[in-house]
Amino acid sequence: MSGLVEADINSAFSISPHLSATQYRDIEENGVLLSIEADQFVCLEGDRCGLLPFVIEGTVRVYKVGENGRELTLYRINSGESCILTASCILGSQQFPAHARVEETVRAIGIPSDLILDWTEKHEVWRRFMFSMMSSRLGDVIELVDAVTFKRLDVRLAEYLLKATDQDVELSITHQDLASDLGSAREVISRVLKDFEQRGLVELKRGKIVLLKSDQLDEISQLT
Repeated sequence: MSGLVEADINSAFSISPHLSATQYRDIEENGVLLSIEADQFVCLEGDRCGLLPFVIEGTVRVYKVGENGRELTLYRINSGESCILTASCILGSQQFPAHARVEETVRAIGIPSDLILDWTEKHEVWRRFMFSMMSSRLGDVIELVDAVTFKRLDVRLAEYLLKATDQDVELSITHQDLASDLGSAREVISRVLKDFEQRGLVELKRGKIVLLKSDQLDEISQLT
């Protein structure tokens, strides 16, 4: 495969140390090296999935769009990860049920669907890997649904800000991007952020949010 080196395979497949010699050769001979620029779509809702991508570098956002046009981020795919919705579509011969769009320019290895089906049937290690990946990500999606359904928005927003900034105190993000990640409307997000600002918890800048009182935001994130 032109342009594909061992380092690419090791970066794309977290399971690479456990791949058989046959699988490694299959990747070299049949895999497709993908390069997709930011803001380009990988899949649209209703697409058929001919390849299962394994990301070498970059980030893909997978999300649903409601009838009102509101977006909800389901998960992101980063280096060493793949897409469980694509995997389930291949295994179940279904159409892709969401949208997948590149956030940071992606390099990935695409494995043809017939090879994925063959590996899943013949290689127990691969089968366990696939089901483990799907189970873990499904747990994340269920947790998201639970949060959207049962948690107050101010609680979810405080939790999001704390996780996104981690050790830092400044987050570069728009109100619209926050709304998409949290499954809300931009106006509602802006209203909650303005309340946080008036309480002295954050400082709002153009395209940025500065955390001023992380301890109080943490208290809000623990509310039920």
